Amino acid sequence: MNDVLGQAIYDHYHSSGKYKLWIHNKYGPKEEMPVETFFRNPDEFPELEWLALKQCRGRILDIGAGAGSHALFLQNNKANVTAIDISPLTVKVMQQRGVERATVADIKYFNDGKFDTLLMLMNGIGIAGTLNGLKALLTHLKTMLNDGGQILFDSSDIAYLYEGNLPKSVYYGEIDYQYQYKNNRTDWFKWLYVDKQTLQSIANELGFITQILMEDDYDQYLVKFSL
Repeated sequence: MNDVLGQAIYDHYHSSGKYKLWIHNKYGPKEEMPVETFFRNPDEFPELEWLALKQCRGRILDIGAGAGSHALFLQNNKANVTAIDISPLTVKVMQQRGVERATVADIKYFNDGKFDTLLMLMNGIGIAGTLNGLKALLTHLKTMLNDGGQILFDSSDIAYLYEGNLPKSVYYGEIDYQYQYKNNRTDWFKWLYVDKQTLQSIANELGFITQILMEDDYDQYLVKFSL
């Protein structure tokens, strides 16, 4: 995949982001993705993210860390945090912003010992793409946890998008997206949004204890998985 998102984040950080970042989907018109979202200060974090960050402990892995805002907050509060992202340009931005341990890595193949907290905010769990992908990802994450470890992530129930006409051939939370920045586009890729009931079923199958720590008015929720 072209590092389209990384280029947008890199340009924004270096004040050369004159172009908009667009997200194309297959259910409606394209939408602008505000790049400044990746650079929020702690006082701009929503309540859900604050709650997740307060839950972090021990050796922490921030997965899909983007521009590193959450990792920086944790690091500035003396937490032992490592940040990874699949985008080389976003990792370069993280390093330039002061994240001490920032690495280019795909979580599906990442192996750097065990952690006490695996953190995936801004619907980072969506990288699973499909429900089968979610099972595979969680099975891998399970092997990365220390005894007593936890996985913290948020997701959303997006049934409202379909106005009562849910697709029958695929799970409705498996969405096709494509990033566009300047004249460059990524390939189409799948991103997953999973409802609480389906998530609970998968958690039970994989042997996780599930806690819903928070739900908001937009069908978004924060989850803690433990073993």
